[in-house]
Amino acid sequence: MAADMKTEDYPHEIDEQLTGFDSSVSSVKTMLEKLMSMPRNDLLQKLDPLDQAKLDLMSAYTLNSLFWMYLVTQGVNPREHGIKQELERIRTYMNRVKEITDKKKAARLDKGAAARFLRNALYDPEEKESRKRTGSKKAANTPADTPQSKRPKQS
Repeated sequence: MAADMKTEDYPHEIDEQLTGFDSSVSSVKTMLEKLMSMPRNDLLQKLDPLDQAKLDLMSAYTLNSLFWMYLVTQGVNPREHGIKQELERIRTYMNRVKEITDKKKAARLDKGAAARFLRNALYDPEEKESRKRTGSKKAANTPADTPQSKRPKQS
């Protein structure tokens, strides 16, 4: 009979939601146990500064989210509580960290390689031949004591 009493304590329509909530709480508990099993200083020493920031933000966001859920279970409206502003503040920092990681992942332009690529892509062998011909005619018409420049002057 005690088993029958437990199943009738809540509406059966929310049974699936409660099962999902229970599994979510269990997964959070296992993650927190893993996180808490290692001393924080040892954990932070193994991480670079960006990963340290991510860990701190994740920890703060998780703790505040759990407090949000606690307020809901106590019948307090969390939207009117200071926890909402705290969660928004943490989200802004999370967005900053995301921007930093995106900038690190962004492709960098190698200007020299791009210039070589364009120069070779726009290469026209007929134009080079016509330059050689006009250059040889000019060389024949100019006096020998004027120095020849290797590159034509660009304006």
